[in-house]
Amino acid sequence: MAHPNEDLVRKGFDAFSKGDMDVLRNEVFAADVKYHVPGKSPVSGDYNGIDEVLGFFGKIFELTGGTFRVELHDLLANDDHAVVLSPASGQRDGKTLQDNGVLVFHIKDGKATEVWLHPSDLYASDEFFS
Repeated sequence: MAHPNEDLVRKGFDAFSKGDMDVLRNEVFAADVKYHVPGKSPVSGDYNGIDEVLGFFGKIFELTGGTFRVELHDLLANDDHAVVLSPASGQRDGKTLQDNGVLVFHIKDGKATEVWLHPSDLYASDEFFS
């Protein structure tokens, strides 16, 4: 039987892959979620609150013409956190992104309250989104 926080993150990845922002808004993320994206690209920065986080996701889809994809390769979860190994890919302006990232989730009361994205190649990610 999976840990409830593993189930939550799996549900979030499934919803993201389907573009189901309602599930992300109502079932996965806390209303005051914080999402941290490192780097110096136009999408880098801290996103505060569910509207900013979902806006960030929308911007990613827009910039990649809907080609952006993530996979859930592996997942570790406990009562407070989940860590995901996640390959990501996309196409943009003749450029291709292939990255093996890590996402760290802080989870409280059954919702993700904070997420830190860690691309494996920050320079390539910055170049792709710039």
